[in-house]
Amino acid sequence: MSLSFAFTATQADAGQRLDALVLAHAPDSTRGLVREAIAVGAITLNGAAAPKGVRVREGDAIAVDGLLTEDEVCVRPDQAVADIIASRIVYDDGTLLAIDKPAGMSVLPLSPLETGALACGVVAMRPEFAIVGHEPLAAGAVHRIDAVTSGLVIFAANNFVFAAMRSLFAEHAVAKTYLALVEGVVAKPGAVACELAHAPYLDHCRMVAYSSLSAGERHNTRPLFAETRYTPIRTAQGKTLLKVEIATGVTHQIRAQLAMAGHPIVGDTLYGARPAQQIGICLHSFSAAFVHPATGRKTTISTQRPSFASN
Repeated sequence: MSLSFAFTATQADAGQRLDALVLAHAPDSTRGLVREAIAVGAITLNGAAAPKGVRVREGDAIAVDGLLTEDEVCVRPDQAVADIIASRIVYDDGTLLAIDKPAGMSVLPLSPLETGALACGVVAMRPEFAIVGHEPLAAGAVHRIDAVTSGLVIFAANNFVFAAMRSLFAEHAVAKTYLALVEGVVAKPGAVACELAHAPYLDHCRMVAYSSLSAGERHNTRPLFAETRYTPIRTAQGKTLLKVEIATGVTHQIRAQLAMAGHPIVGDTLYGARPAQQIGICLHSFSAAFVHPATGRKTTISTQRPSFASN
């Protein structure tokens, strides 16, 4: 049950950080939840919003309204999302649920207060998924794709299948196929293999070649090997539709490595593409093939082709 209370800082409290002091009065919560509550104005200092690290003074009035406890950290159901995705279920055998996610929708919420994510719709349809996974906001999702990417996302209905599927992804035992519409003419199949890293000089996520970083930039940056293989399907109006296959699952690897090959994905301005009027980018998670952990059978789950690939 969420917590609401108020107190006045004592002489012993003076000098403590606001977030630490509130947590001391709410041991059933967490530092992260307290900081989020401060950020959204659910915790006030002398009737006003305050930064999490402000030092309190004796006599300060602290009010807490609706602070979540640790056992309340879970994916919140969102019926509006459930209504959107109900017709986009492409596979459901009771142990695995696969959905063709629309572009522009995140897979998981970043916090228990967030709605609108794919997982929120899954939990609205299937409440039992809320407790699946080793993270409270996992809701059974065994992998993720970018919010701007459309296509296949797989959820597990129980912890055994969840753990087994996560292991398959970690061991690169899931054959993942994407469709991508890229700028330029791609005449023949190709591949890009290199170590990627998060660009340390940006305040947002963008992957770059690890080899391009200076020695100083590499200091706190972890290299992640990724390989992206692509085959042209057709070319029209200066754009090429590609079949893309990956075994690794590094953040943004398809987006970054196709751009490195000189063919950014249509609409992907983060990686150098021209702006395009569309939701998301022209990248679609099309299919996944693996040995089903519950049946032991080779299983392939596919979606319909997206509009950019169906013409």
